[in-house]
Order: sequence, then structure tokens, then C-alpha cells
Amino acid sequence: MVLAVLLVVLVGLTCVSCTDNVGNSTTLTQDQTVSDVQNDAGHRGRGDTPDIEEEEEPEPEPEPVPEPLPEPEPTVAMSDLENTYNYVLSRLASMDQAIHKLNVGHYTLDVKVIQQLERLIRLENKVTTVEESIEQVSTYCKDNRKEIGRLEGCVKGKKVGNKCFLVYRIYETYAGASQNCQERGGRMAMPRDRREQEALADYVKSEFHPGNWPVWLGINDLRSEGLYLFEDTTRVTYFQWRKHFLSSQPDGGKRENCVAMSSDDGDWWDNYCDRRMYYLCEFDA
Repeated sequence: MVLAVLLVVLVGLTCVSCTDNVGNSTTLTQDQTVSDVQNDAGHRGRGDTPDIEEEEEPEPEPEPVPEPLPEPEPTVAMSDLENTYNYVLSRLASMDQAIHKLNVGHYTLDVKVIQQLERLIRLENKVTTVEESIEQVSTYCKDNRKEIGRLEGCVKGKKVGNKCFLVYRIYETYAGASQNCQERGGRMAMPRDRREQEALADYVKSEFHPGNWPVWLGINDLRSEGLYLFEDTTRVTYFQWRKHFLSSQPDGGKRENCVAMSSDDGDWWDNYCDRRMYYLCEFDA
């Protein structure tokens, strides 16, 4: 207990001494500050403001400096000549592009034309081949038709010696009758002697009895008036002209140059070559 009391007393004395020391130091500091102020006042003039110490603030971090923008180039007014020059250059560039497009189009067109020409050549070759085939077929048809005509003439007509005669009931001119006989593989009837003439007259009469119909024979004087020739251009040596006191043949002169046979008696008459009538064809037997 006594010890506790002693400790308390010692602590109290210690605090008292510390308080005195602090007071003394404070007094000394105040006195020194007053003396300093007075000294400054002696040095400063009247009206001078005493320096006041400010607390130092922390320096702010430096902001990043932006890069300087490039200065715009100074614009210079262009003259009319420069404007015209630039316009001409732009137009020339446009024309160059248009010419290039035209060249490309022409090239494409040339390629297409060449392709079409090649196709046409191939087509012409095919057409030529087809024409040749058609010509061959036509030749075969003509040959077949001639053979059929010959057989028909000898089967349906009248055979006299080494000839066969057949009458056709089709109206034709002299030239048309001649062409039809040739297409059938024969020729127009050409009675060369009395025997053939009489046999042919009997055949025609039997075909048209009881009527009287003239039929073309292969005889004419178209080359020279009065010079009668057969269809094969050989000269006629036997004639069977109609003889009558009212109308003897031939009496047509240069107007009637083709010969026809009358079906009732077999006599010959000269007629206009463009007259249409029946005709007779002959074939080799």
C-alpha cells in the first residue's frame, strides 16, 4: 500500500516538472518570434507586407502534351489556265477510258464474228453434204421414175417392135408433153415408118373411141419452116398428113409448127405449139 502511494507521488512530481519545461519552452518561442517580427519591422519600410509562409502543395502530375497538328498548306488561288488544263486532263482521261471500253467491245465483237463465221463454214459444209445427198436421191428418183415409166409404158401401152407406146390423158402444151415423156424415161412418139404409124393409129383409136381427140407426136418444124424433125433432131421421112379438098395439112405456115395425130383416123395435123392436148410417149422395150 505504501509502495503504491509512493509510486503515485513520483508520477505526479514527474508530470509537474514536464509541465514547467513545456511552459518555459513555449515562452522562449514566443519571445523569439516577437523579436524576429520586430527585426523585420526594422528592416522593412512602412507599408510593406510581411511574408507569409504558405504550405507547399504537391506538384500536379504533368499533363501529356498533344502533338502539334500539321499546319495546313496555304491555299493559292489557281489561275484560269490551270483550271482549263486540269479540265482538259480530266476529259482526256474520260476519253481514254471510253476508248478502252470501245476497244474491249470491238475485240469481243471480233471474237463473236469469228465464231459465227466458223459456224457458218461448218453449216455450209453440212449444207453442201445435204445438197449432195439430195442430188443423189433426186438422181435415184429420176432413174426410178424413168424405169417405172418404161415399165408402165410397156405394161399399160402397146408394144410395136422394140418400142412401147403409151397415151397420157393429160392436157399439156407441146413443150410440157416433151418434158413429161423425158421425165418418165421416154420421149414423145415418133412413128418412123408406115408399120409404126398404122400400129400407133390403131392404138390411139382404141383408146379414144368413139370420140376424136388429137394427141401430140414428137414432130415439129420449129427450127426451119417446112423442115420437119423428130424430137431427137433426126429428119422425118414418112408423113401421114390429112388430105382433103377442103383442108389439106399442113396449112398453118409459120404459126402452126407442131404436129398432132387425130384419134379417129390417125392423120397428122399441124397445130399451135402452145395448144393443150393429150400426148403420146414411146419407151424402149
